[in-house]
Amino acid sequence: MSSENQNSSPERVVQIRRCSCVVKGGRRFSFTALVVVGDGNGRIGYGYGKAVEVPLAVEKAVKQANKRMVRVPLVDGTIPHQVIGNYGTSQVMFMPANPGTGIIAGSSLRAIAESLGMRDILTKVRGSSNPLNAVKAAFAALEKLRTREDVARLRGVKI
Repeated sequence: MSSENQNSSPERVVQIRRCSCVVKGGRRFSFTALVVVGDGNGRIGYGYGKAVEVPLAVEKAVKQANKRMVRVPLVDGTIPHQVIGNYGTSQVMFMPANPGTGIIAGSSLRAIAESLGMRDILTKVRGSSNPLNAVKAAFAALEKLRTREDVARLRGVKI
């Protein structure tokens, strides 16, 4: 039984890296996997796993991603407002888009947007486009999102 059926969270592999270590008998390879897991309804997490084989690395990353799930407010298939997130030298910008625009994003951010269940979004990665740093910057940005109701409640005012 695949992990997709167990927790109904389709995982998207953002990046697989191969690392080699030269030993007496030749090269020893290890793999890392960057995975994004979402429910398509505003919950998402990411994980980074390392192992001797690719399936094991992906499995470890999915486990980690399920532990790191966060809720992101969505409004009509997009985000409530523009937001910018930073991690290292990567800067990620998410902008709400009109219905019918689609997902305008690179591969790393597209995986995040599709896993979240976004239908219309504009994104931009500035600085380093390293997928791991871009994903971490994207999560930093998504954690800043607030709906109008959340802000009103925090300020103690009525809309």
